Amino acid sequence: MEQYENNQVTNKEQLQSALEGVMNAVQGEREDELFYDYLIRLAPTREEKQIIASIRDDERRHNRLFRRIYGDFTGMEISSGDEESFERPDSYLDGIKRALFGELRAVEKYRAIRRGLPRGPYRDVLFDIITDELKHASKYNYLFTLNSSMDGSYIDRNERMRQNSTDTSKFTPDDWVRYITPLVKRALAEAKEGINPEHLYQEFILSGVLVGLGKTPQEAIEQVEDWEKTGTSKLLAMSKMSRYFVD
Repeated sequence: MEQYENNQVTNKEQLQSALEGVMNAVQGEREDELFYDYLIRLAPTREEKQIIASIRDDERRHNRLFRRIYGDFTGMEISSGDEESFERPDSYLDGIKRALFGELRAVEKYRAIRRGLPRGPYRDVLFDIITDELKHASKYNYLFTLNSSMDGSYIDRNERMRQNSTDTSKFTPDDWVRYITPLVKRALAEAKEGINPEHLYQEFILSGVLVGLGKTPQEAIEQVEDWEKTGTSKLLAMSKMSRYFVD
């Protein structure tokens, strides 16, 4: 009986800690919006603007989910902050770097929230949010790589356009290895999250095939995601449903 009561106290403390994490997760929403809008304005290509906008839209959805979780457990709403400004990054590249590390920090915070929630649908929601954050980190890594030279300095738009028009038919094996780095890093990140290996192999081998057919790594990733989300590929959807997560 004493052990049962101790477990109840522990569970309540873990839940309270998780709910505090949920509240912190949605604080600074206005500041985040200003940051995304700033990055979108700085982005030099339509593709980059669309990538950042898609991440912003995911984060808006995450905030709605966090608010719903908090309301379900407490019966209260999280008050909106009144932040009206944010610290501007030194450059577009600096902003991308800041956003990348922000996504990785969010993964650690959301893991802690997930551990404190009761088993069931709320943990599933957090799993999906964590997976999104890892995808965001992969996308930001792609943008950082796209806008960096080998020594890490900023590449101007003309140079990037020149690189984007490179004929991949002339790539050496090492050129291909460097080119698919975003795919490799994303696969490693998702593997650490316990995604079903069969689904991982399908997703990234298929992405590699699309890259070989002429798509960029980011385009290939987004194409496979679209096939999965829309149900165009029933096999991808089925293998994802059998994913597992190791606590």
